[in-house]
Amino acid sequence: MDNKEILISELKKLLNGGSAHVGFKNAVANLPFDLLGKKAEKLPYSIWQLVEHIRIAQWDMLEFSKDGNHQSPAWPEGYWVKEVAPHSEKKWLQTLKQIELDLQEFIALVETKDLFKQIPNGDGQNVLREALQIADHNAYHIAEIVIIRRLFGAWTS
Repeated sequence: MDNKEILISELKKLLNGGSAHVGFKNAVANLPFDLLGKKAEKLPYSIWQLVEHIRIAQWDMLEFSKDGNHQSPAWPEGYWVKEVAPHSEKKWLQTLKQIELDLQEFIALVETKDLFKQIPNGDGQNVLREALQIADHNAYHIAEIVIIRRLFGAWTS
């Protein structure tokens, strides 16, 4: 394997999570629906709000990586939903599916694009930077999901 293949392999592992920390799929697995909208004392977000934030931010980074003309949502209000809980289990499942689809599409970019080429109309970003940012951002909020689950007794590991 050459250095590029090694880098891509490591980025895919990092984006999928689960090596040094819990991956997204495990963090939301077997999550009781009624827990999605609960807020722990002194914490500002519910699990639903964190998951939606992950979806929105990851989608934004994916779209920017595909098209440097992409217009990001306004910060911070465009990245956080006001609804504390999803209105239905169907909406919850759609959100989980969209996160997975967007992640797989981004991984396809990692596999096919020049990782170091600057994204047009950005300020120096490239696909490598966006990959690292997605992984870092998701890991941060996945940890919050796990903490909330622990606080409500809904985490076993």
